[in-house]
Amino acid sequence: MTSLKWKPVFLVLLICLFSSRISSAATAKEILEKVDDLWRGESSFAEMTMEVVTEHYERSMKLKAWSLGKEHSLFVITYPPKDRGVATLKAEKDIWNYLPRVNRVIRVPTSMMMANWMGSHFTNDDLVKESRMSEDYDAEVTFEGEKDGTSVYEIALLPKPEAPVVWGRIEITVIQETLIPIRSLYYDEDGILSRTMLFDDVKKLGGRLVPATMVLVPEDKPEEKTVITYDSLELGLGLKPEFFSRNTLTRKDLVR
Repeated sequence: MTSLKWKPVFLVLLICLFSSRISSAATAKEILEKVDDLWRGESSFAEMTMEVVTEHYERSMKLKAWSLGKEHSLFVITYPPKDRGVATLKAEKDIWNYLPRVNRVIRVPTSMMMANWMGSHFTNDDLVKESRMSEDYDAEVTFEGEKDGTSVYEIALLPKPEAPVVWGRIEITVIQETLIPIRSLYYDEDGILSRTMLFDDVKKLGGRLVPATMVLVPEDKPEEKTVITYDSLELGLGLKPEFFSRNTLTRKDLVR
């Protein structure tokens, strides 16, 4: 009789546990959508500084970047002079690079999406956001509570079977109150940590709070890093898809 009395309670606990897992899964997706679009509105324009530190060289670049939704992006280097005008365009599924020194527009194949961009530790995919965490990964909240005095969510992401991504697992930590990321860990298909992204210097840009600085550190070369700092950000510019064309890619007035 005792075991029969406990059965309804046990069933209620199971239902609560199942409901909680569904709620956490939905929350994880909502958090990732927020992170995916943190630096983007319906359309955006940003000016950024990129500092690259490697074993062999250090370099600094200044960039202008435009975006429209998740399908259109344009990046143009404005400094240093030797790289001025080098640009990367994403229009729908096509990605192009423009090299002004030889006046050539080169299509970037899918196989090159994980190649480093302009000698930095960021990839072509990082730059144009070809993949989206909220769409290409199954996510689960693995921790919800306080760490180092801050209430955070920790989310584990595993790639969906057909998703065109290379990371075997991503772990991201975000602040509960603002859903602003603090850190992302990227693992390869063998489960080995490949790189760490740190987010810092939260400030109001474009009318919203965003981390103005992102630091990317490769795990195999911890003394190296690439730092991107947002100098300005404007959102809701009303850009049209026609702006993101091969003609725009080669426009010299964009670097002024």
